[in-house]
Amino acid sequence: MNRKDFLKRAIKTTLGTGFFVSTPVLGSVFKKQNTDKTASSFTDSTDILGFNHLPNSSTQSIMANTVLHKANTRGMADHGWLKSAHSFSFASYYNPERMNFGVLRVLNDDIIAGGSGFGTHPHDNMEIISIPIENGLRHKDSMGNTSFIKSGEIQVMSAGTGVLHSEVNDTQETTKFLQIWVIPNKRNVTPRYDQIVLNSEDRKNKLQQILSPNQDDEGVWIHQDAWFHLGDLDQGTKVNYELKKPSKNGVYVFVIKGNVHLKNGSETQELDTKDGLGIWNTKKFELEASQDAEVLLMEVPMS
Repeated sequence: MNRKDFLKRAIKTTLGTGFFVSTPVLGSVFKKQNTDKTASSFTDSTDILGFNHLPNSSTQSIMANTVLHKANTRGMADHGWLKSAHSFSFASYYNPERMNFGVLRVLNDDIIAGGSGFGTHPHDNMEIISIPIENGLRHKDSMGNTSFIKSGEIQVMSAGTGVLHSEVNDTQETTKFLQIWVIPNKRNVTPRYDQIVLNSEDRKNKLQQILSPNQDDEGVWIHQDAWFHLGDLDQGTKVNYELKKPSKNGVYVFVIKGNVHLKNGSETQELDTKDGLGIWNTKKFELEASQDAEVLLMEVPMS
């Protein structure tokens, strides 16, 4: 067995079954050419890209029913054209205390340089959600979908029995997006793709539902009892979140930018930009923006 095959097998074993390849950078990867930054200049590569990640850091528990992940304790990767911060173990970043939050398996905060991107790579049995923060990506998959997903939109792909796709930043601007994987409650479903435009006014100083388990509900839907919400909060704004299934679910709060205080009963935790906090065994909590803030709330089953 050669080194590449060994590394691919080892990394897949580390992250468990449920998908063909644990991350796009382990499959075919577009490399940016010096002479031309257009999509036509990309070449496929099967090289394994190494990750420079932080040492394993102890997960902080600041309340009996919470877990705190500060921004600077995430696994970090810097390949020049791709910079990524991993809230949970991913590719060469491995921390046994950070494998997941319930069925929330991956939360990657990615920055992709203009004229680069992820080549065609496979997934299976995973719900994959992409939320662009700045600019966008060109998507193409084996289901025949070709689209450009940009800031203000959300994309979901149920990998199911297996799908191939690519994501390319074919512009000259840097793209920033959140890549999220949720373990589904049904295996081997027919692969599915959806993409919608979100109304920014629906999250101004309130929480906008962007994902649910229901096809006829607001936002996109996935094969899991999960609900995602976005909030764009002015300084001083307070919003309450009530869990849909408090006996089974928890919520992972991720601060896209700004500063908020999470209040649960008599306890309060301050969260800064790119901090994440998971909370469970509660029916509701309050968020207060200490400064203008954007937040993503991901309610997911804990088992």
